[in-house]
Amino acid sequence: MKIAIASGKGGTGKSTVAANLAYSLAESRTIAVVDCDVEEPNLHLFFPTPSKDLSVTVKIPRIDLDRCTFCGECGNFCRYGALTIFKDRHLFLPKLCHSCGGCAVICPIGAIHEVDRQIGTVQCRAPSPTMTLISGVLQEGEVQAPPVIKMAKNLAEGHPLILYDAAPGIACPVIETLVGVDFCLLVTESTPFGLHDLKLAHGVAEEIGIPSGVVINRSDGEDEEIQNFCAAYQIPILMTIPFDRGIAAIQNAGNLIAHEIPTWKSEFIELFRKTVAHMEAMQ
Repeated sequence: MKIAIASGKGGTGKSTVAANLAYSLAESRTIAVVDCDVEEPNLHLFFPTPSKDLSVTVKIPRIDLDRCTFCGECGNFCRYGALTIFKDRHLFLPKLCHSCGGCAVICPIGAIHEVDRQIGTVQCRAPSPTMTLISGVLQEGEVQAPPVIKMAKNLAEGHPLILYDAAPGIACPVIETLVGVDFCLLVTESTPFGLHDLKLAHGVAEEIGIPSGVVINRSDGEDEEIQNFCAAYQIPILMTIPFDRGIAAIQNAGNLIAHEIPTWKSEFIELFRKTVAHMEAMQ
């Protein structure tokens, strides 16, 4: 079973839900948690344990200048503007390269071959005997998040239950995270921005064909607009977390509310039960 935790905007408490849900479930089952927010991974802050780091590389072209005739075929082929050929030199911008390999294939004299370039790492941790935490980390200045996310997800394959903590928003990193998941928990808040971005995130999940449910975080009790939207689109509201100073203090100290307040562990286990029940009802 694969469940993604996503949100249309940052700061709604997506990682809060992911970390507490993972902690609560790991007590009774084997689970893998994948931090797919590779530009700002933070789940390891809740589970501080040593990591084994693996390099993430992509293929980029290397031109043999002794053979190159500067015909320009490779530059004309590249639709990303990563490779430009001049009369007697070339300009290659590695961060624009999408590693398609087309330039090497199209070169008429075979003057291009591919080499590896590191863009990030994947950190593997074992916070407990029943939990595996896999965090993707994109190197500073890099822009290609999907290859890092893909490797992190691949390393989690084989676990009976996998939670994916997606990046905020609806861009490519989120799409890569959602591919292949069974259900998406959308974390929102009762603000105009929260509702606006919930609509965007739900639209993405719906377009991909992934059923979803909503978790309202920092609820002040005035959730009518969120409730009306969910009712209109038949999206179940599976959990509501109140706007509470005590909860905020626990989180700010780097602790988990499911650990500090046992009743919240039961609440997150119930969130999982409702999620599974909703998935089964849709089959």
